[in-house]
Amino acid sequence: MADKTDKTDRPQKAKSPEAAAKGLAQKAKAAQDKAAREAAAAQARATPRAPEPKIPARMRLRFESEILPMLMRELKIENKMRVPRLSKITINMSLSEARDNVKVLDLAVDEIAQISGQKPVLTRARKAISNFKLRQGMPIGTMVTLRRERMWEFFDRLVNVALPRVRDFRGISEKAFDGRGNYSLGLREHTIFPELNLDKVDRVKGLTISITTTARSDFEGLTLLKALGMPFRGQAEPVDKPAAAAPAAPAPA
Repeated sequence: MADKTDKTDRPQKAKSPEAAAKGLAQKAKAAQDKAAREAAAAQARATPRAPEPKIPARMRLRFESEILPMLMRELKIENKMRVPRLSKITINMSLSEARDNVKVLDLAVDEIAQISGQKPVLTRARKAISNFKLRQGMPIGTMVTLRRERMWEFFDRLVNVALPRVRDFRGISEKAFDGRGNYSLGLREHTIFPELNLDKVDRVKGLTISITTTARSDFEGLTLLKALGMPFRGQAEPVDKPAAAAPAAPAPA
């Protein structure tokens, strides 16, 4: 106890004026550095960030450089503005389970957003149908419409990545045109798109993809989609089979 009291009772040495001045200078410098950092952060927040350079869709560039002249020659069109081209792509998903549980639409909205790269909207029933337990205005699905660069990028992924992942894929039908050059494609499994994380998918869902074009007829729409690489059935040329051997002539009696 005596030692402790001796230590506490000892008078502390007074700081020299030089040490006190040095400490004050260090504190002043730290305060200046802090103020400078805060001012730089405030200026960085106030200065608008430069937009990132947009990368054009490779399918659009290929269409303008290669496919458009080829369609002009094949369809015998002189004005390049008259050549059929893609106008928009609509992705639609309807869920009958949404009548009983509206929360399933939240997962569908997230999955469509991952597939398309754009936030979708909810679709609601236009009229009430008692047999289906459907009320007017009830949310029953989700949809999104793609245009311009996002449309070309989605079409590129659909043709070159998603459709080849379909099990036992043999091509799509040529009979799904509406008479005005627009094409509708139905998919039973939305998990063919690699953007989805299969661990977070609760169940396999189907969706409809509607491709709207500026074509004036189904023939022009079919020619456009074939030129863009849409894999229709029967595009591969069949291998010529060897001719059957002629039957041997009957032996003379």
